[in-house]
Formats: sequence, structure tokens, C-alpha cells
Amino acid sequence: MAAPSQARKAVYDAIVIGAGIQGSFTAYHLAQRHRNTLLLEQFILPHSRGSSHGQSRIIRSVYPQEHYSRMMPDCFRLWQRLEAEAGARLYRQTGLVVLGPAGDPELEGCRRSLGDGPVLDAAALARHFPGFRLQAGEVALLDSTAGVLFADRALRAVQEVFRRHGGTVRDGEKVLRIEPGAMVTVTTMGGVYQAPRLIITAGAWTGPLVESLGLRLPLQPLRIDVCYWREKELKNTNKGRVSPCFLTRGLSQAPHGIYGLPALEYPGMVKVCQHHGSPTDPEKRDQAPPGADRPDIGLLSSFISSYLPGLETEPAVMETCLYTNTPDGDFILDRHPKFSNIIIGAGFSGHGFKLAPMVGKLLCELSLGEEPSHNMAPFAITRFPAVLQAVL
Repeated sequence: MAAPSQARKAVYDAIVIGAGIQGSFTAYHLAQRHRNTLLLEQFILPHSRGSSHGQSRIIRSVYPQEHYSRMMPDCFRLWQRLEAEAGARLYRQTGLVVLGPAGDPELEGCRRSLGDGPVLDAAALARHFPGFRLQAGEVALLDSTAGVLFADRALRAVQEVFRRHGGTVRDGEKVLRIEPGAMVTVTTMGGVYQAPRLIITAGAWTGPLVESLGLRLPLQPLRIDVCYWREKELKNTNKGRVSPCFLTRGLSQAPHGIYGLPALEYPGMVKVCQHHGSPTDPEKRDQAPPGADRPDIGLLSSFISSYLPGLETEPAVMETCLYTNTPDGDFILDRHPKFSNIIIGAGFSGHGFKLAPMVGKLLCELSLGEEPSHNMAPFAITRFPAVLQAVL
């Protein structure tokens, strides 16, 4: 670390704090608009401390919430543009099935997002995808556009294109202080930087950063078990098509939702996880005591036994990830209510990766005072009135 007298000092058009997928896409869009942009990251890149690491994420068109389903066509186009710019394959189309009780409101919302597509009963689902088993009274939807994003590769790609457009990445520089003003001053362990606009996309560390700016957001970091389950009969995924991704809606056996991805990361192992976890301090998320009670694993084992009979019912590999949830599961994409040149992107609640190209564009547009490309009302801080009472 540089001594204070030797610390870097520089002025930029924009500073982005947090080089996960959301912050990296925000910086990318700013650089595309020829803004001299600094992307700050507290850990040495690449790292596995936040929410953007790992080999795979689901991308899908289907969403029960209309504000997300309307954004997805733009997201697909922006992902394709990044693939072309980076010269790298970032997506594999696998399709996705949504499992749930017939008539469930969320499942019906998903069906509307697909243009009221066909509903598959147990027999039809078994013909298309023999690995799935539905229970009585349950149905499935098929999103043929869906697939797998190669997450680590995508994060590297967007950062490389950002650098190619003149952007600056400084990793290993934890933010120590933010001083609001017409020129925001950000002091890190390695330098002092100024810009007329600041965007905070610090994942699970966003809460403490904005609290120093008088804003207490209802953000809850969660420690998620990421589990891989061995196929009973090893399939060759290098030839032909792989199994689809899946997610659940409204199943009593999966109250928080369960999702899965085909065996692309570890040969012969399917990724199946619950969309929920345990509250955690992001600084201590890897300090779970050995042998700690993990009820999520029992729930997943029971689900696999009922719905995915081709998998073993004990996880073969277990990893961890962080979600940062809002109370309603919707993102926060808004200006600080007191300092309008400080923009906040937070609370991606375990479903933000696929939407990152558009989230980055929206945060960029907010920071530049441009008309947002989509309706921002679902993402406003004002939906949490107690937060405003605390800051104003």
C-alpha cells in the first residue's frame, strides 16, 4: 500500500465502486460514451468473495414480473454485442423449464411473459425431457430462449472491453471514505480520486458504504449453498443437446424456489440450489463452523428425490456464494435522495447477473442525467419510506 504522501491522486469523469458484473457493465457503458471512468475493486481480481464469481448463471426470457421480462430482449442483445466485441462465447442455449402447480399466480405470470405459450403436463414434459418428474396437479412451461451464461468468462470479457475503451481498473483498493460534493472524493487504501459522478455497486458491502452517506438501505446479505449433484448414469454433454435449466414457482416443497443448471461445470454433476440462504456478514461468509446444520441440503435432497430421480440425493460438491436481498426481491437502481450525483445499484437478490448489461446501462444513464431506457419506478428507493425518513 502506498504511503499517504505517495497515494495516487486523479480526476475522472465517473467513478464506479465495485467490479462485480453490475459495476463492470456500468463502467463499460460509461466508457462506451467516452467518459473517463475509474472502476474500483477492494479485492485483487479475479476473486470469489462476492456474487459474480463461478462458471455459470441462468439467462431466460421468462419472468413473472413484467418490468424484468420487458428488459430481457435488450439484455440478450447486449450480451450478444459483448460476445462480438470480446470475441468470446459467453452463452449456451439449453432451454429452461419452469415447474409449478397448475394455476399458480406466479406461474401464470411466467406464462404471460412467454406470450401465453403451451403448458406441459407430466407426460409431455417426460417426452421432451425424461430427467424431470412432475407431481400430481403440477405442470411445466418451456422457455426455449433460455440457457447458461459463462459467468467468470463474461466478467473478464466486460472488464477487458472496458479497458480497451480507455477505462481504468484499480483492484486491491478498499474504499475508506466517500466525501459528497459537486466533485465526489473517494479515498481508498491506494489513492484519492475525484469525479462529478459516483456509482456504488458494491454488492454485499453496499450497506456500510451508503450508511456512511446517511442512508440505511434494507439490504440483507445471505450465504448461499451452491451444490452439485452427481448423475446416476453419466451422460456425454459434449455431443448433442444438454438437459435444460429449470426453476420452480409456487411449489410447497420449495417455498423460496429452487433452480438448476445442466452438467457443464463439473462433468456428470448437475447444479441444483435453493434461491435462499442464511443471513451473513460478507466479511465472515466463509467462516461457517465445520459440520454446521444446513437444513437447505435436506430440502434439496428431498426435492431431487421427488423431481430429479436421475441424480444422487447427496451433493458431490458444495460451494458458497453471496446474495444481497431487498425485502421485495427487486433491485435498487436510484440516486441518493440527498446527493443526486451519487447513484446506487444494489439488492440484486440472486437474479441480477442475466440483467447486468441493462442494469449497467440504466445506472450509466442515471449518472449522466439521460432518460432511462426502462421504467425505473420498481427500483426506486422511495418504495422504502423509512429509509427516506432516516436520511432527509
